[in-house]
Amino acid sequence: MDGGGSGAAPYAARTAEEVFRDYRARRAGMIKALTTDVDKFFKLCDPEKENLCLYGYPNETWEVTLPAEEVPPEIPEPALGINFARDGMNEKDWLALVAVHSDSWLLSVAFYFGARFGFDKEARKRLFSMINNMPTIFEVVTGSAKKQTKEKTPNSSSKSNRPSSKVSRAESRSKAKVPKDEEESGDDDGDEAEEHDNTLCGTCGTNDGKDQFWICCDNCEKWYHGKCVKITPARAEHIKQYKCPDCTNKRARA
Repeated sequence: MDGGGSGAAPYAARTAEEVFRDYRARRAGMIKALTTDVDKFFKLCDPEKENLCLYGYPNETWEVTLPAEEVPPEIPEPALGINFARDGMNEKDWLALVAVHSDSWLLSVAFYFGARFGFDKEARKRLFSMINNMPTIFEVVTGSAKKQTKEKTPNSSSKSNRPSSKVSRAESRSKAKVPKDEEESGDDDGDEAEEHDNTLCGTCGTNDGKDQFWICCDNCEKWYHGKCVKITPARAEHIKQYKCPDCTNKRARA
């Protein structure tokens, strides 16, 4: 099945889990466009061009292109003309608006598949539950997903609670988010596990790969999968102060 646009690959989903994997991959691609690849995305959305759309694909890539010409399209189409508002709004507000429309599109595609493959009430409920357990693109782009996590542990933003090393695997990462008095008491293993699970990668917006290598930005204090920001453990050992792609890009634009 085509996902719209030239970069789409065939995808034959039949279960709620398969549709969710498709949703998650498309979401990852769109998050890249609005975060790590934001400079490229910004340039591609030229207001002088025709109506442009942002597509996310099942191979976790993204594309800014014209909408599908066929009527009706094979799957629902994303918001049309996202480029026209680019220069008329604050950049952060414009990205947030694109993120909201992207969330809407992803939901419409997922439930289009659900209808096409004849999902019953239970399958639709299961699909929505899996989707709802992930932060929206809007929450990732605006940082509200991170704020929600911090509200659960007020001390988690304190540098004294972070590992002395700027790099960490899941074990030290979760420990860094537990207040010292709770850690010494030994009575809050459940809370620690919950915060471990709630820590989201600032790039892909997921907490997948809990046993993978993670790195924390010294500027915004967000955590990232090493593979998402192309940092290896060996390379990280030589970094005195790590700045994530978002913070680096903001400084370059300023």
